[in-house]
Amino acid sequence: MITANRYFREVFGHKMYKASISLDVTCPNRDGNKGTGGCIFCSEGGSGEFSASGSSVLEQIQKAVSQVRAKAGDNAGYIAYFQSFTNTYCLPGYLEKALSEASSVEGIEALSIATRPDCLGPEILEVLSCQAKKMPLFVELGLQTASDETAEFINRCYKTSEYVEAVKALKEIGANVITHIIFGLPGETRGMMMDTVKLAVDSGSDGYKFTCLYVLENTPLEKLYRDNKVEILGMEEYFDIVEEALGLLPENAVVHRFTGDGPKKILIAPEWTKNKRLVVNYINRRFGL
Repeated sequence: MITANRYFREVFGHKMYKASISLDVTCPNRDGNKGTGGCIFCSEGGSGEFSASGSSVLEQIQKAVSQVRAKAGDNAGYIAYFQSFTNTYCLPGYLEKALSEASSVEGIEALSIATRPDCLGPEILEVLSCQAKKMPLFVELGLQTASDETAEFINRCYKTSEYVEAVKALKEIGANVITHIIFGLPGETRGMMMDTVKLAVDSGSDGYKFTCLYVLENTPLEKLYRDNKVEILGMEEYFDIVEEALGLLPENAVVHRFTGDGPKKILIAPEWTKNKRLVVNYINRRFGL
């Protein structure tokens, strides 16, 4: 297992920072194409609460880089991170223009695109393939779980087999695949969580983002939580699961995230994720980072 910081230093020769930006996109399980309401844990911001704001991709990325550079200094590189919603759920020309604008900004050395496995048609893959030939390209896939039963419950609206096919297609065009996995989804046993990790490993994922299930305001998950129909993992219990998951990863696997931290203004549970310094220190001690 390799941490993201170590990986980026080895690949790029210096520390890398993400500059988050948002496209004018949604998700097929929000707009009625496959479903409505989005995944039950997803907020109105579509996981993009930390993105910069601006009227264009160019303005957003310039603002984000400027903000990070003020703290990081000049001896750092930047990844343009298309974070909110499903960033390949759009016309190929729109995506191509957005990627070109982001990659043209001084200091941007790589691109990272968050998306869904079922939104990678041939024309979109061609756009990504062209970009991967010019600059390192990371594609983040929201798998969350390998269980189609759980996926139906959380309103993911695609089959796990589509994830497997997507990883194969992305690897063929030279993209680096990062898989998002949530531990603690309703009804899932420890064994089911490990099955998700095993599926991602067997599919050839390059990197991993682990997070606990957290409850945000005004989501379907909030109602389930208020009705005592969902249990949220405690900190030690969660990291016990992470430790077991790490044991399943190949030596060259990159862990980009050990857990997530939801926006405090709308975070309901778990409370322990609000103390980021406590969590980071715990991770460093427990995993020797």
